[in-house]
Amino acid sequence: MPRIPTRSRAVAAGPRIPHRSRAVAAGFLLPALLLLGALVVYPIGYSVRRSLFDRSDASFVGLDNYLALVTDDSLRTAVRNNLIWLVVAPAVATALGLVFAVLTERVRWGTAFKLVVFMPMAISMLAAGIIFRLVYEQDPDRGVANAVWVGVHDTFAESSGFPRARPLPVHPLKAAGGGAFVTKEPVRAGVPVLLPLVGVAPAQMPQDARPARTPHATGTGTGTGADITGTAWLDFTRGGGGKPNVVDPKELGLKGLRIEAVRDGKVVATATAAADGSFSLPADRADGAVLRLPASNFREQYDGVEWLGPSLVTPAVIGAYVWMWAGFAMVLIGAGLAAVPRELLEAARVDGANEWQVFRRITVPLLAPVLVVVLVTLMINVLKVFDLVFVIAPGSAQDDANVLALQLYRSSFGTDADLGVGSAIAVVLLLLVLPVMVVNIRRIRRESRR
Repeated sequence: MPRIPTRSRAVAAGPRIPHRSRAVAAGFLLPALLLLGALVVYPIGYSVRRSLFDRSDASFVGLDNYLALVTDDSLRTAVRNNLIWLVVAPAVATALGLVFAVLTERVRWGTAFKLVVFMPMAISMLAAGIIFRLVYEQDPDRGVANAVWVGVHDTFAESSGFPRARPLPVHPLKAAGGGAFVTKEPVRAGVPVLLPLVGVAPAQMPQDARPARTPHATGTGTGTGADITGTAWLDFTRGGGGKPNVVDPKELGLKGLRIEAVRDGKVVATATAAADGSFSLPADRADGAVLRLPASNFREQYDGVEWLGPSLVTPAVIGAYVWMWAGFAMVLIGAGLAAVPRELLEAARVDGANEWQVFRRITVPLLAPVLVVVLVTLMINVLKVFDLVFVIAPGSAQDDANVLALQLYRSSFGTDADLGVGSAIAVVLLLLVLPVMVVNIRRIRRESRR
């Protein structure tokens, strides 16, 4: 076998870097390495050491601070919520980004839609938290979420007209159980019926309510021409004055109040009060019955969902996060989608595949590397979520929405700070991020070899 010349061996082995060049390279790298050591390596080492000592940094406690993460209720809640965030938020944001990226390619105004969806990325976490704190307000007059929810609810469910309305003891009405009221005596044809109530706030009175009309009998007996008439009104005169059980000139009718005639436990006739509170019932069915004001007249108005309550506060905050980061996922996935060969998609359609099959079997597999990048990036990001939870969750529900980053802040600062527990949380967050980073680095190296 012929020998390789010395020059060829040197070329095959690669160029040798002179010692002087290495020294120059090391000199240029030294400031960066010092900065990296001061800002990254030293804080990590100090946090690991500090996590093994107690609150005062005087006694070695070993792994006690780490055990507190699974024994203390507040810390255990933070760990559980972080797992929910880690599973739900990146998956939902990536899925929405994929759907938006695919659909926007099929509409003319796709660019404008992408701009609108991506715009929340320009907002800081603090500003987004303030926005969604208002969105999730319990009062439907202020909170957008509950305004929509209450509107939908009231479309399909009848709302109460007079919550908290009630009769006085001197009124001819008594409680019937379940929030309803009935007349103390059966009604008779030819005898006007008075149904006075109090406890209705002026703001809850119908806008078109008119002064109550004093009832008059329309006839006597139980013939077809005789009706049982009456008036339901607010027995309260603003500014004082007026007499109970008497229709005074300034008192308004309870428009829309539902009245039922009940005999032997069965509803035999119904009526609804007019704008002046007047109503009438056929005497041939209602004579001798008692009148009932059903509980549906008085139940509390539906105020919507308690979005920031203990049970829904974490999903609500995750919703705010998805609103911000779905645009980020859409842009990255859209860039990957633009590189997908259109010939493959058209060939699949020619072969008879429908759009769902093309999406599931061709588009998604080809986008798998991009989807992994988006998913890994968001998983790293959610482990650092602090601002949204701190701003959106009210004080009464902050323990229920607690996450590790927020608990790190609460344990490290304030009058009750425990730097040992805070350092342990910081180390745990680092350990949670490391596997994701390793997967990401391996993926990047694998793609660079192609």
